[in-house]
Amino acid sequence: MTLKVNEDNLKNGVLTLVVTLVEVIQGALETQAVRRLEGGDLTEEEQNRLGDALLELDEAMEQIKNDHGITGSVAELHAGLDDVVDEVVNKLINPERWSDESDKSKSLRDRK
Repeated sequence: MTLKVNEDNLKNGVLTLVVTLVEVIQGALETQAVRRLEGGDLTEEEQNRLGDALLELDEAMEQIKNDHGITGSVAELHAGLDDVVDEVVNKLINPERWSDESDKSKSLRDRK
């Protein structure tokens, strides 16, 4: 059996994943930058360099998405990841929900 792979779709899929992961990391970096700014841990020069670097990264990511036509797919994947994270956080905050869902899943498996 031969596996047929559409190279363009594969490349766009991998690029979408990589860009989305970089955006997630970028968001974490921005959060840390704000904390350091608010904490007074940075000199004015460091603040300027950090701001410039984050702006350059943002511009580069937008250019990559536009050049490859993946803006929409990155947004969709990012939203999907956000949903997964929200679900995990919700289960951690509300452990009874986790238990209820586990009981329902087990009940459904037992019926089969």
